Amino acid sequence: MAMELTCPSCGAINRVPEERLQSRPVCGKCKTLLLNGQPIAASDASFQRLLDRNGLPLVLDFWASWCGPCQQFAPTFQSTAAAFATQARFVKVDTEACPQTAARFQIRSIPTLMIVKDGKEVARLSGALPKAQFEQWLNQHLRA
Repeated sequence: MAMELTCPSCGAINRVPEERLQSRPVCGKCKTLLLNGQPIAASDASFQRLLDRNGLPLVLDFWASWCGPCQQFAPTFQSTAAAFATQARFVKVDTEACPQTAARFQIRSIPTLMIVKDGKEVARLSGALPKAQFEQWLNQHLRA
């Protein structure tokens, strides 16, 4: 069965058979890797498209540049994005630059981590985690 994936570079919607996720699919429009293992920086304008048009769950990191724990957690989020590249899309949401998205999800503290499947929030966690606990949390909720 094919799933939709939003291109992290140009925003085009691509239909990719699930069995091809491991074979490094590229965007039909701009030829960028669709699952490049890098977090996608969302804007208020692009967020809804990411939410609506992705067959994989979204792992959201709500953060701000002035937040010390957010800065400390960023390398963990980035390296984990690479390890989970075919299981979920990792999205960074800067709460300063994306106030509408932060308000929509009622973000009260940062960092806040969230998993969204099929447009619905399935898990939320306030605060940064060490890499091992973050991966454990992801495995628990992505496989559920």
